Amino acid sequence: MASVLVLTGSPSVTSRTSALAHHVADELVLTGHDVRVLHLRDLPAAALLAADTSDPAVIDAVRAVLGADGVIVATPIYKASYSGLLKVFLDLLPQRALEGKVVLPLATGGTVAHLLAIDYSLRPVLVSLGAGHITTGRFVLDQHIDHTSGGPLLVDESTRACVARTAEAFRLALREAGHDLRVALAASA
Repeated sequence: MASVLVLTGSPSVTSRTSALAHHVADELVLTGHDVRVLHLRDLPAAALLAADTSDPAVIDAVRAVLGADGVIVATPIYKASYSGLLKVFLDLLPQRALEGKVVLPLATGGTVAHLLAIDYSLRPVLVSLGAGHITTGRFVLDQHIDHTSGGPLLVDESTRACVARTAEAFRLALREAGHDLRVALAASA
């Protein structure tokens, strides 16, 4: 199966965005994908802000992006745009870092006024990094995510169904891109 890297751009340790990203990652693991979740908040802040591409943690994170078949980019929406933490990391990537990858944008926010942030602020940056196959993203309202009670993460049935369809579309896009077949052939050789 394909290798998938999940980038979470929330600076918060108790993050709805991270919880949503893990939920989608778990769905992909259940279908056999190799999934790694990278919390950008765990990277050294000084290295990120100074654009220190020689920092070992930054090198590892960039290599993870370059080595993945698919990338999920999860971010909270603040003031109609993706997080600054995500921005400083994306700025460190090589210009064509997402070329040949299937990319899924995920976003969370407090109001439907942020709904178009995926298409108007995040998608152009992903395209500028070479992403040619960006699947339909998913925006989830904060109020539909319960990341602290231990109950169902997505409290609204229609939200659960939408997120499941989004994860399935991403999985199918990975398969159509040939990543599953290529990995299976390499493993059998």
